Amino acid sequence: MTSADPETPERSGAGVLWAPAPRGRRGPKPRHSLDGIAAAAIAIADAEGLDAVTMQRVAESLGTTKMALYRYLPARADLDAVMLDQAFGAAPSLAGSSWDEALATWTAQLFARALERPWSVELAQRPHTPGPEELAWYECGLTATHGLPLSGGERLDLLALLAGHALSLVRQQTASRTAEDDLAAGLASVFAAHAEHYPQTLAAFADAGRAQERDDALGFGVRRVLAGVAALVAERGA
Repeated sequence: MTSADPETPERSGAGVLWAPAPRGRRGPKPRHSLDGIAAAAIAIADAEGLDAVTMQRVAESLGTTKMALYRYLPARADLDAVMLDQAFGAAPSLAGSSWDEALATWTAQLFARALERPWSVELAQRPHTPGPEELAWYECGLTATHGLPLSGGERLDLLALLAGHALSLVRQQTASRTAEDDLAAGLASVFAAHAEHYPQTLAAFADAGRAQERDDALGFGVRRVLAGVAALVAERGA
């Protein structure tokens, strides 16, 4: 067994997630399940961050040994795969919504789930093969665009664009933890002393505050993307 070089991106191992369930195998029943292992690893990541998750820590939390854990997950990449596949939970139900409302909900749900577990963003943005739950999110989003005059590649690109927007905002928020209202308050004294150097920035913050439009980067981006797609759909429909 080898470990991936941390300096070399490697496609995450999702093979364990797609392996067929063993049928009628003799011998003792496996002590652990992939779901249980993933839950233990996720609990560590939620409490201490992704860097705290190691095969040793997960094994200890399950009351077993690291070598025993390798029977279920041959490599660390497999552990990342089972964690990511459970991190966002089940795909949302979008039945009865128009395609644009459905995609807005899809993106908002992805953002909310990722914000609850910011460590999941790093795993999601690494090269990896989607597992069953992640693929269900694809299926959910693609179902919303079924019937639109878009190619398969365009529909996939649309989901990638929306997901990238949501996850990048999660990464940004968790890195700075500074909302626009707090940022504006912190800059008040700077603007008071140097307003002539940053007139557009000062005006934008002031206008956003009056219109109560601060901290709406997610909604603004989603609305603009979907408006652009709606225009393309109308153009092709015509």
